[in-house]
Amino acid sequence: MKLQQLRYVREVVRAGFNVSAAAEALHTAQPGVSNQVQLLEQELKVQIFERKGKRLTGLTKPGEAIVALAERVLREVENIKQVGAEFSNETTGTLSVATTHTQARYALPPVIKSFTERFPDVRLELHQGNPTQVCEMVLAGVADIGIATEAIELFGELIMLACYQWNRCLVAPPDHPILKEDPLTLEAIANYPVVTYDFAFAGRSKINKAFEARGLKPNVVLTAIDSDVIKTYVELGLGIGILASMAFDPARDTRLRVMDASHLFEASTTRIGIRRSAYLRGYVFAFIELFAPHLTREVVMEALSH
Repeated sequence: MKLQQLRYVREVVRAGFNVSAAAEALHTAQPGVSNQVQLLEQELKVQIFERKGKRLTGLTKPGEAIVALAERVLREVENIKQVGAEFSNETTGTLSVATTHTQARYALPPVIKSFTERFPDVRLELHQGNPTQVCEMVLAGVADIGIATEAIELFGELIMLACYQWNRCLVAPPDHPILKEDPLTLEAIANYPVVTYDFAFAGRSKINKAFEARGLKPNVVLTAIDSDVIKTYVELGLGIGILASMAFDPARDTRLRVMDASHLFEASTTRIGIRRSAYLRGYVFAFIELFAPHLTREVVMEALSH
């Protein structure tokens, strides 16, 4: 059995069982990929792929188990390579971070500025998606770490590190009657059209939970995947907005007014997700600590050891 064969099998799966596409991604010839896959099947004495004629159509039951183990083996090989890279140079390389728009736009800029000043030779990659996509990117090895509020706790393959808690605010045009409500209540909000996050984003489940607990159903007329879009449509008069407090900037959002809504909703926790089998370069620990100072290298390593 060769690592190259495992890589071929993994790439065929990633290419949707298209051997030609897998060969192209691997920069090799299709017959070579097919031959190595067949040699591996002969050695293991099982079929990895289901076939229809010469075409691969899926994984067999033993194939599913083999691919899962191959993924683990290949991740560990990458970890071994990273160990060597870290001992040879801790100040150069690539850090890939998967996160949501709100984190990328409002929470991460000062962290990234400090990080790039400290590690000018580390190339930083930001991948944006909804919380589920963020977790999937980390598990697939596309990202070293993921930063999100929801969904991370649903992925048992990830180590979860709590970073900070946040809550929500309400935004409205300057002349909107909701601004006269004192105190602000869910009943008052339910009287108006609402613009807020998509169901997969930024603590939306906590917003729903709060209204349901009072027997209310908000009139959500538009959902969006990021805070800037929400604010844009509130400015246009489509409704009042519920968004993360960090996403309101008085200096920029001059055409809106803000009301604290933290007393209406349960606080949300932003977390960092890391693969349980991951080996982190020194500068990854530094980035995590810049984002959440209580998550020192020792704390993160202790979490990864369990």
